Amino acid sequence: MIKEHIKRKFIITTFALIIFLVTMSFPSIEEEIKNVTISYTNGDTSPIYLLDGNSYVARTSMVLAQESTLDMAKEIIAILTIGSKNSTYIPNFFEPIIPKDTKILSIDLQDKTLKINFSNEFLKIPNGLEEKMIECLTFSLTEIKGINGIMLFVDGKTLEKIPNKDAPLPPILTRNIGVNKVYNLNSLKNVSKTTIYYMAKEQDTTYYVPVTLLDNNEKSKIEVIIERLKSMPIQKTNLMSYLNASTELTNYEILEQEVLLSFSPLLYEGLASNEILEEVKYSISLSIKDTLNIDKVVFIEN
Repeated sequence: MIKEHIKRKFIITTFALIIFLVTMSFPSIEEEIKNVTISYTNGDTSPIYLLDGNSYVARTSMVLAQESTLDMAKEIIAILTIGSKNSTYIPNFFEPIIPKDTKILSIDLQDKTLKINFSNEFLKIPNGLEEKMIECLTFSLTEIKGINGIMLFVDGKTLEKIPNKDAPLPPILTRNIGVNKVYNLNSLKNVSKTTIYYMAKEQDTTYYVPVTLLDNNEKSKIEVIIERLKSMPIQKTNLMSYLNASTELTNYEILEQEVLLSFSPLLYEGLASNEILEEVKYSISLSIKDTLNIDKVVFIEN
């Protein structure tokens, strides 16, 4: 009996010693934590314009890791480039557009104008996508604070024409070039240019699609925006607007960098409260901001 007790005690002691030695061979939890390197991004989202499934230049947003103006511009260009590591983070239903293997040879920011010198691969854009590539670049990069326009170069030479086309490009590209352009002209005189943000939906994803209308409308651009958002969007598309068709714009005032809007009570028809649908606010605000180049849109109730 005593022998059995001694034998059992010896076995327990031996196992305890083995466990102690094994434990000592691993670093402690505290030591492991000290050796872990954690990196953070700024977490800010930036609007970016990509191709959607219907080949529209569409507005979505992505988190950018960079913070300086030039680094943000480089990151956005990488996102827009087919086959780049950054393009793999693009949300579903959107596609990059800059040709694969396109490189930035140099990039510089002067007086709020971003000068980008691309490699020759930039010109290998497929037919039919040339203007859309220019629009994606211009609208994405001018969303960055401090960039009002861009200048494009290829192998050191100014890009004076749209690739594969004879259509000339302005020396400095701004949002004034328009996007997803629709022409409704009966004359080349007194052409009005208005950018209107419609909504599109793919499965559970809702996003905005800007359409620049070129016509001879003599109404104010704010009136044109409201009128268009109230009516049926472009035929045979998935574009839509939630602005009540019976809504009336009762008054508006254009200040230096601000627009004040007043609507009839029908703006709230069918809503549980006197709060305008976020989709309606965004569509109107984005449209007016892009068309009039202003900073703020204020909705005045009652």
